Amino acid sequence: MIEKLWTEYNENKSKEERDKLIMACLPYVKSSAYRLVIYSTPSQDAGDLVSAGIIGLMDALERYDPTKGASFKNYASYRVRGSIMDEIRSMDWVPYSTREKARKIEKTIQELEQGRDNAPDEEDMAVAMGISLEKYQETLLEVSRMTLTLLEDAFHNGDVVNASDAASANDPEKELVQSEMVAVVGEAIENLPEKERLVVTLYYYEEMTMKEIGKVLDISESRICQIHSSAVLRLHTRFKRVKADISV
Repeated sequence: MIEKLWTEYNENKSKEERDKLIMACLPYVKSSAYRLVIYSTPSQDAGDLVSAGIIGLMDALERYDPTKGASFKNYASYRVRGSIMDEIRSMDWVPYSTREKARKIEKTIQELEQGRDNAPDEEDMAVAMGISLEKYQETLLEVSRMTLTLLEDAFHNGDVVNASDAASANDPEKELVQSEMVAVVGEAIENLPEKERLVVTLYYYEEMTMKEIGKVLDISESRICQIHSSAVLRLHTRFKRVKADISV
């Protein structure tokens, strides 16, 4: 339906057709905003993120080129999410101490993963960091807002490109890096502890909110945020290693 509406809009560029297309895409904009609002600052709410998403959608309307290989829906989704993330980043208030805690967790993950087949669990992490399990889980919750940008930075830092950009770039090296990273993503997710793997799957693939996941698993939303943070920090650690290997 969305592709048909875009074609109709592209043929005459009328305000009526544009408005129809925007209304058809609005549910996705709202869904993206509500899923990402947990990363926003106290001064931001879902309405601010929806507005940012609409700006991204309008940008997609102007910049979309069907000859570059991506569907309008996929391209618009990318622009909407990017615009919402830019809005969140613009008000980023994560203190330096929190960033340091995230880096310490990643460093500990990397150290513990060396020479072992299974991923370290929360108890292993707490012992290695010299803190209680409760304190470690509190730290995961504290760094949860940072996890929005950690994985995005791993993918969109110039090394891996968006599907539409990849199709237009015609750059074999970039396409190779992208295919390698896609394979790494699948392998890294499979190697996550079971509960972390489930949360990642429900959040990123089923596009459920943290609250919805909590209801499904009968766990509090804050606990889901802790599990998600742990998973993202593991994945980010893995991606950084792979990117370093690729660039060598």
